[in-house]
Amino acid sequence: MIAAQREALPGPVIRAGYRRFAGFRTRVLEVGPRMVESGRRTRRRRQGARPDAPRIVLLHGYCDSADTWRPVLEQLADAGIAVLAVDLPGFGEAAPLRPGAMLPQLDAFTAAVIREQAALGSVVLVGNSLGGTMSLRAAQNPKLPIAGIVSIAAPGFVDSWLIRTVAKYPLALRLCASLPLPVPGFVVRSIAQQVVPRLLYADIKMADAVHVRRFLDLFPDYSTTTSRLAEARQLVAELESAYQLDRITAPLLIIVCGKDRLVSAASGRQLHALVPHSRLLEREDWGHCPQLDDPQAIAEVLTYFAQGNRARPETAPLPSAAAGAAG
Repeated sequence: MIAAQREALPGPVIRAGYRRFAGFRTRVLEVGPRMVESGRRTRRRRQGARPDAPRIVLLHGYCDSADTWRPVLEQLADAGIAVLAVDLPGFGEAAPLRPGAMLPQLDAFTAAVIREQAALGSVVLVGNSLGGTMSLRAAQNPKLPIAGIVSIAAPGFVDSWLIRTVAKYPLALRLCASLPLPVPGFVVRSIAQQVVPRLLYADIKMADAVHVRRFLDLFPDYSTTTSRLAEARQLVAELESAYQLDRITAPLLIIVCGKDRLVSAASGRQLHALVPHSRLLEREDWGHCPQLDDPQAIAEVLTYFAQGNRARPETAPLPSAAAGAAG
């Protein structure tokens, strides 16, 4: 089922391997109790774990990969929590998306991951950016066994000027298409090297070269870059009808990042207003990917939430590392 291998990393060991969900082969990163096979029907269980222990599933954003969660995985491993991060189809080492609408394919993939993990314990689904969208959409499906959702910077509510520009005024696409010759790859990468850290981090001085390089590798040349822009425009268009928030009944924590240059803080506040039972955590010092800005604090919040502290704020306040929570 999984070809697992250990990776030589400082700190806790992150297990990497490959699985297939909804017909998409993908890479997974795991920490915590191992999944083992038992019985004639290969029923899965977690070695050394309580049957009801929570399991966190982490979903990344657009043009990202499971690697974005590595710092958080290390923190959660220290806490003894079982966690799975996956490459979404079309990104990282996962198989590419098929032609057609993107969100339904990602829905099927996410549902398959949830169902597998639900056999091991209660599932808390956590998503950043596009992953936040997929978490919310999964929560809209009453057939999926989800114990809680954490949505971080999910787009599609009150979006930034950049996302609105991609959706309605694809200037970059028109400019690229009108050029007489393709832009050299080194020019594309030079521009991306300036832009990417500003989009991911609250403070570009804190940008980790390894994580920035992962994104730069997604834009190796002119052709790939224009394809990614076209794909982004399709995705933004699909977001216009992505949500049926009245169907969400599971506990929901919304994380809003004050220095997010991709998804405005107002977007998270609007989501909180539209889902009355949700909880809101707002941090002015976090950017679009707070798992990179402050993995220790994110891990603390996810640990607290996953271990059953998912009630309303007045009955279960968030931990000290999440200072800034609001009801």
